[in-house]
Amino acid sequence: MSALETLAEVSATRLNSFVSKWKSQGKKVVGYVCTYLPEEILYAADILPYRITGKGAADTSLADSYLTRVNCTFSRCCLELAFSGQYDFLDGATFVNGCDHIRRAFDNWRSHQKALPFMYILPVPHLLSPEALVWYKEEVVKFKEAIEGHFGTTVDPQKLKEAVSTYNESRKLLRRLYDLQAGTEPPLKGSEVITVLSAGTAMPKGEFNTLLRKLLEEAGTRKRVPDKKTRLLVAGSVLDDAEFIENVEGLGALVVTDALCFGTRSFWDLTDETGDAFDALVNRYFNHVPCPRMAGEYPRRMAFLKEQAARAHVDGAILEHIKFCDLHGTDNALLKRDLEKAGIATLELERQYGPLADAGRLRTRIQAFLERIRR
Repeated sequence: MSALETLAEVSATRLNSFVSKWKSQGKKVVGYVCTYLPEEILYAADILPYRITGKGAADTSLADSYLTRVNCTFSRCCLELAFSGQYDFLDGATFVNGCDHIRRAFDNWRSHQKALPFMYILPVPHLLSPEALVWYKEEVVKFKEAIEGHFGTTVDPQKLKEAVSTYNESRKLLRRLYDLQAGTEPPLKGSEVITVLSAGTAMPKGEFNTLLRKLLEEAGTRKRVPDKKTRLLVAGSVLDDAEFIENVEGLGALVVTDALCFGTRSFWDLTDETGDAFDALVNRYFNHVPCPRMAGEYPRRMAFLKEQAARAHVDGAILEHIKFCDLHGTDNALLKRDLEKAGIATLELERQYGPLADAGRLRTRIQAFLERIRR
């Protein structure tokens, strides 16, 4: 199979072949939900970090007994999969206090009969300051100690350095892919890029890097996507489902870049490899491109969106947020105002996570937005 076909298979399969192989060797797998969790600590302990999502949940009937209708569908879909046994292959799960919705999903999972052997929440400050960095480092130290204590392992400094190097390589390779996407006639559709990103969160990073290198080699021989399509940036709430992007691109658009926590916000910043690996890791995760949970960081988010829009030569931006996600909903209103002032046509979309039950409504709004740009 081509690299893209292999990555698509990984993305479409929860307990994929790479995870099965990892577990067959007696190794552990720990789920996580947020880009503020330093994955390298798990990787250095020979534990596979696996990103928990709600992708594939047909409904939320089990989760709805514990979470309300005003909890976002992402948190309910995650809890639904946990309660239905879809995450039983995990040996643990680590959440962060990203928002009230995901925190309540964690609380209910931890107290349920389906709780995993290791359930941990990593507190992350909501403000970026020297004092907050000290606090965050203390919490990451506690997280490392909890991993070592529960799994009977040690996060060796040398292995941590190697993990940092492996993850940095992954980020550099993804930036190379995004450089290709930013050019004329990119090699991949936006829906294919999301598939690649999704696969990268559900397999060992070393093997992901091998497939990424192969994908970059194959990109030179792929039939290019025509440059006549309207070039778009997508930003907002958690988005790991290629179907949403396919819905956009089916109307004659091409998603060439993003500012998503599955996309650029997760890999754009590298970890410094010149000094102490642990301190560098804490600094990198604390200061990486912030999401709306970080109060007072709106100017940085706005500057990052403008930077991505400029480098990918976009014609417009779609700012999506999952219904009841107040953090991204509020942020998107401000971003739309300022992006429009900067001359970038912008569409705000409220959506549900999971199967596109409201695909018709979204298509109508996107189609009208594309017609506005073309006029």
